[in-house]
Amino acid sequence: MEIQLICSECNQIYSASDGLWRCSCGGLLDIEMDTHFSIDLIQKRPPSMWRYKEALPIQQDNNIISFSEGFTPIIPIEFEGKSVMIKQDHLFQTGSYKDRGASVLISFAKEIGVTHVVEDSSGNAGCAIAAYCARANINCDIYVPSNTSPAKLAQITQYGANLYLIPGSREDTAHAVLNAAKTTYYASHSWNPFFFQGTKTFAYEIWEQNNWIAPEAIILPAGNGTLILGVWIGFNDLMKAGLISTLPRIFAVQSKNCAPLYAAHKHSVSTLPEGKWLPTVAEGIAIAEPVRGEQILQAVRFTNGDFFIVDDDQIQFAMLDMHRKGFYIEPTAAATIAAIPEIIHAHPKIDHWFSVFTGHGLKSTEKILAIQKHLSNN
Repeated sequence: MEIQLICSECNQIYSASDGLWRCSCGGLLDIEMDTHFSIDLIQKRPPSMWRYKEALPIQQDNNIISFSEGFTPIIPIEFEGKSVMIKQDHLFQTGSYKDRGASVLISFAKEIGVTHVVEDSSGNAGCAIAAYCARANINCDIYVPSNTSPAKLAQITQYGANLYLIPGSREDTAHAVLNAAKTTYYASHSWNPFFFQGTKTFAYEIWEQNNWIAPEAIILPAGNGTLILGVWIGFNDLMKAGLISTLPRIFAVQSKNCAPLYAAHKHSVSTLPEGKWLPTVAEGIAIAEPVRGEQILQAVRFTNGDFFIVDDDQIQFAMLDMHRKGFYIEPTAAATIAAIPEIIHAHPKIDHWFSVFTGHGLKSTEKILAIQKHLSNN
């Protein structure tokens, strides 16, 4: 399997074995490779995302770093009188869908002989990279905002990673890690294209679990776009292979307090607005400067999708509503769920909806208790 990295700015082509995460011109790198799907072979394999290994960029099976992640269950929940199929990616090893990307990225790092990585995160991606590095015996430094949920900080350190708390915004953390990334492999969930090769398995699994059919529409969170871009890549892989005939419409959700992609989309531009955004309980999607913002906008627009926003009150009530239904999700995961009724109401002709629980509530216990106390006092 030939795997190439192509710069989205200057079209320079690199070999994957070069171990680059950014083009020499500063542009984003994307992966070009052939993907193959044998339904008979897939069905004979264990129920994990690695059942699609011919579509994943790892050459040797002995380099695969895995906790048997993937193939998470899908359960219907009713919104606005319609059944929405929710994929439960909060049930992963580290409690979030980010394990998909970490599994492929750290497998690739092992394959090219990387022994030390750095990563910046609002929490979940850092937990995932730290866990998979622990399994791969790769040294790991994780940079996070100083206000990250204590449960996530504990999780990262318990995996043996070196934790760096950065004062200020999520963007301050992203800027801080770049110095370290000059000399150490950058296992970034936004810059490094191998991460998206893991999150694309979300699309493959929906296709298989939905009787080998692509749904009409998917509702996803929009922060750094790791799931949106993974879904975009995954369904395009299936389209190129002739296994589906249409792409699902992608509906993206942001917090009203930090919604640069929503603002750019509503003004029909590709340049994200500058300025200060407010804090939000949905810390995982509070990304004011998403590195792949233009690609996220393109994916949503190409599928005739749209962006929606929800405020913190909506997020908190949606979270508690899901808790009362037996689904213990974190506030960031609830942001996507909070937007579902409005999105369905705006598109009554769509009947076949999918969405996702992205992160487990156990990762945000302190924040959930504070929300519960706040709501009970009002």
